Amino acid sequence: MHSASKSWLLLSGFVLFYIIYLLFGALVFSSIERPAEDELRRDTQRLKEAFLNQSCVSAATLELFLSRVLAANKHGVSVLKNSSSRSNWDLASSMFFANTLVTTVGYGHTTPLSDAGKAFSIAYALIGVPFTMLVLTACVQRIMQPLVLAPVGLLQRSGLKPRPATVVHFLLLLLAVVLCCFLAPAAVFSALEASWTFLDSVYFCFISLCTIGLGDFVPAARPGQPYRALYQVAVMVYLFIGLMMMYLLLRTFHKMADVHGLTTFFQLPRCEASLIDDDTEPIVGTDPTPPRPKDRPATKPLDPGSQPSYNSINKG
Repeated sequence: MHSASKSWLLLSGFVLFYIIYLLFGALVFSSIERPAEDELRRDTQRLKEAFLNQSCVSAATLELFLSRVLAANKHGVSVLKNSSSRSNWDLASSMFFANTLVTTVGYGHTTPLSDAGKAFSIAYALIGVPFTMLVLTACVQRIMQPLVLAPVGLLQRSGLKPRPATVVHFLLLLLAVVLCCFLAPAAVFSALEASWTFLDSVYFCFISLCTIGLGDFVPAARPGQPYRALYQVAVMVYLFIGLMMMYLLLRTFHKMADVHGLTTFFQLPRCEASLIDDDTEPIVGTDPTPPRPKDRPATKPLDPGSQPSYNSINKG
């Protein structure tokens, strides 16, 4: 099997295990938190009925009722009639929570109620966050060649000098990311979410893909949302692809800074250094390894400076 096929197979394994890990987290969170949510929902309903049955309501009773209602609302349990039938810990919602946990987006609209759920969240994130970063890095390494290296080479062959070529490529990639990851999804969100304006949707996309996750706008949170489970899965796919493209944009900017000498000026590490220093290799290879010359000693290491790289274009 060729090296490129092995790298694609490894990447597919990473993505498959990532999906399995999200499903595992969803099953555990749902089994732990749904009974606690049902109990809180029943307590809140009893509190509402007791409050309505009072003939005379004092200020202290009202304050107690409001404080308990607001505390329940922080955990996604509402006293409103149209919100009482929707669970925040069904399989799709639990998977959505697990996804926001490991991607560090963390909207905060749903939080664990039980101590067991909080403890599992810690253990789940300790493994899930670095593994998610590993999967994103592996995906970016695979798309660097077709989306970064090849276009820059094409611009140079069309007559542009190396430095202008990297600037033109970065601006084109930035425009594509803005259109495909911000404006187009914002149009979809503003159409699906009745209370969101287009600006609200752009704001949500930016807050999400920057992993800020303020939680003031959360998709699929409206009561009676049609196809809610499918909608949440689609948002999870959007978050993964969007985070991958943001990481690709940052890597491209770093490489452009290498070519223009900015990393040297500010005494920052070069983007290629993480791939060639200390005999390290990419997580997922992009090209087959060329055969070793027969007249070269097997123990002699290759000179990294003699290998072609993105940064070598600044010498042209």
